[in-house]
Amino acid sequence: MRHFDLVVIGTGSGNSIVDERFADWDVAIVEKGVFGGTCLNVGCIPTKMFVHTADVAATPAGAARLGVDEELHGVRWPEIRDRIFGRIDPIAAGGRRWRVEGNANVTVYEGQARFVGPKTLTVSIPGASTGETITADRFVIAAGSRPIVPDVAGIEEVGFLTNEDVMRLEELPERMIVLGSGFVATEFAHVFSSFGVDVTLVARSGVLLRAEDDDVAARFTEIASKKWDVRLNSKAVRVERVDGTVRLHLETPRGAEVVEGDVLLAAVGRIPNADLLDVEATGVTVHRDGRIVVDDQQRTAVDGIWALGDVSSDYQLKHVANHEARIVQHNLLHPDAPVDADHRFVPHGVFSSPQIGSVGLTERDARERGLRYVTATQDYADIAYGWAMEDTTGFAKLVADPATGQLLGAHIIGPQAPTLIQLVIQAMSFGLDVRSMARGQYWIHPAMPELLENALLKLKLD
Repeated sequence: MRHFDLVVIGTGSGNSIVDERFADWDVAIVEKGVFGGTCLNVGCIPTKMFVHTADVAATPAGAARLGVDEELHGVRWPEIRDRIFGRIDPIAAGGRRWRVEGNANVTVYEGQARFVGPKTLTVSIPGASTGETITADRFVIAAGSRPIVPDVAGIEEVGFLTNEDVMRLEELPERMIVLGSGFVATEFAHVFSSFGVDVTLVARSGVLLRAEDDDVAARFTEIASKKWDVRLNSKAVRVERVDGTVRLHLETPRGAEVVEGDVLLAAVGRIPNADLLDVEATGVTVHRDGRIVVDDQQRTAVDGIWALGDVSSDYQLKHVANHEARIVQHNLLHPDAPVDADHRFVPHGVFSSPQIGSVGLTERDARERGLRYVTATQDYADIAYGWAMEDTTGFAKLVADPATGQLLGAHIIGPQAPTLIQLVIQAMSFGLDVRSMARGQYWIHPAMPELLENALLKLKLD
């Protein structure tokens, strides 16, 4: 048994904690998979590289209305895939090599970790008959999450894909069934449909992206239903493979239905990895949904154990995990002057087609909380750059407090929405009121930020 000053479990955002300021600490880093975590290897970064390529592939579909005749002659899937992972895989390998070879004070354990007692961890080393047991004064649990396996009869026997393997397919299928209606499902539906795959998207709810503002979700569902075979209000109950074809049986208000495809992509959400670590054995408590319970300083119920990212957070977002890692890092280095994490204005983006950017309360949230609010909506079609793009479906929607002029939320659907939303995040984070934001600065004409300028000017304040 070996004792450390600090053990970090997970090499996603947790890997960023140990820098040169920890040079005199004896540190262990534990990783059961590939260095870099979800974002680098199977999440944000490769998916957005695929999304950008899909956006390029999709341009001929909208070019004619601009007077440009374009054709898509095809996509070279192996080249697309290998370009992306040809960049990502060396980064992951380099991160591992740097930790193993470049940090004299860091010991790397590669295997599944499990707590077996108070601040006592065993690591199962692949190929070894027994694991290694380590203890530490401090632990940081940054073990992330994994895809949920849908409760559908026959799914294990038939086989299915998740975000962790769908991007490394040997060849493009002709038909894909996507089970799910959130951002992972809709992003992959955009990617593969743009590459020529016939996509059927199965959603249990009556709208796609139901967590978004109601108007945004309704608009996205309307647009998506014209591009993909969208089955709303559909419960997947059984799946089978017949002569190489995947057949997914559905229960719907219309009666029993069957959809067919060559592959099934399960994208119904992710589950925290806390259960894989047996965190209760060290005294750490979890919520009913499996997330580790933490306070504002990312501390668990056990003194000296912190948690961050998907394993504990309400937000399964890389930028949130990075923020929480910085909080934990500070609190490890400065225990007498700890700081709190700031989760007031957490934004997110959906990189499907169209894109979505969102921060703060939706109108539904404000109504359910009994808040007094006003809204304003601005269409892309009514700003100059919107004319240039011939965008007839995108819009920005703002939610504000009419008494204080403070923005409560903002929701954009349309080109570059995740980029445009940053203007609102900044205003909300630093307390800039609507009037000051709209009138107190120049807005470049005729650029897309005028979408927000005009929406701000439409808000009816007291």
